[in-house]
Amino acid sequence: MGDTPNTSSSCVQLAVFDYDGTCISGQSGALFAIYLNHRHYLGFRRGFRLSWWGVRYKLHLPYRQNEAREVIFDALSQCPREEIQKIMVDFHDESLLPRYRPQAIKEIERRHREGCVTVLVSATFNTIAQCAQKVLRTDEVIATDMEIDSEGHYTGKVSGEVTEGAAKPRAIKQWADKVYGPRKWEIAYAYGDHFSDEAMLSAARKGYAVTPDKTMRKIARQCGFTILNWK
Repeated sequence: MGDTPNTSSSCVQLAVFDYDGTCISGQSGALFAIYLNHRHYLGFRRGFRLSWWGVRYKLHLPYRQNEAREVIFDALSQCPREEIQKIMVDFHDESLLPRYRPQAIKEIERRHREGCVTVLVSATFNTIAQCAQKVLRTDEVIATDMEIDSEGHYTGKVSGEVTEGAAKPRAIKQWADKVYGPRKWEIAYAYGDHFSDEAMLSAARKGYAVTPDKTMRKIARQCGFTILNWK
């Protein structure tokens, strides 16, 4: 299993990248909650729920993926769809732009030059991921969509699955089968930082654990993922 694309294969070669903690330093969800709290969107009750959700996530305690997203959209429920999207774009430009890792941008460029189709795969909101795609210049982005009603307003519910954990390789397969056809593509390379990225990295010919914490570092050693230290 080398570090160059499988050019002998007729399959489309994918290089897939996690976003939070991999392409950027930090977690966009937690940073977005802080951003909204500073602008008085959340209030004490919602702020506490998000903080408790974050504690459970960090300590690997049981948590419901949809909960944090629903709390945030409940806080923004009085805002029109266009305003919510603008808030997300402003958040990206103000809070996330300084956090991009140069190594991630260079790695995406390298895989693209080698002929891979580069894909950003993230649990973050799709609007934020679309902003990230412009910075990272990936060929495609797969992220979490929020439900929109018949009148074009956000309902506050997640549309489908949160693109997290085992849902990541499922989402990649759904997209790639539609675009390229079943069995006409493969994940050549996958990059992630969190233990929840194990399923995506395991689905690749070559998995990379980026600046992993203690849990992910242990998983990387057990699964044979290459460890990269991107600062």
